This record gives sequence, C-alpha cells and structure tokens, in this order.
Amino acid sequence: MSELVLVVNIRIKPENVEKFMPEILANARAARTEAGCKQFDVLVDKNDPTRVMLYEIYVDDAAFESHQQTAAFKHYLANAVPLLASRERTFFRRAG
Repeated sequence: MSELVLVVNIRIKPENVEKFMPEILANARAARTEAGCKQFDVLVDKNDPTRVMLYEIYVDDAAFESHQQTAAFKHYLANAVPLLASRERTFFRRAG
C-alpha cells in the first residue's frame, strides 16, 4: 500500500490566530512522534497569518486512522477547529 499524503488548507478567524497557532503546533509535534507519521509540516502564508497549510505524510491509511485516534488530535479537534473560518482536507497518493 502506498503512502497517504494529506494537505489541509486552513483559514483562521483573524481574532483567533494567536490562540490557534499553539494548538496546531502541539498537534504537529505529537504527530511527528507517531510511528506511522513520516512528515507533518505547518506552513503559514508569508503575507496572511490567517492562512495555514498542513502537509502530512503517513505510511498508509491505517497510520492516518491511528493518528485520528490520538489524544493530541482529539484535543486539536475540540480546541482548535472551532477557531477556524474554514478547513479543507485533500488526500493524495504518490504517483508511480
């Protein structure tokens, strides 16, 4: 089975940027310690701090499913997602 690549495009409500960033960075740090997570980058638009992109690579679908069951991810969903204006997830597989 091939790697699962996830790109998440996020728009933070402007008044919530300072609250959101520590939450997503904690989730990213925790994910990087998971055996099935190969990469978890948090990217911020250089001209607009309300625009964030997550770039995540998991060894397979099961590793991503496992990530979603962690305490860190559940904390992120409960505490960070409500701070957002929008969140769009796109799943990819490596070609070839």
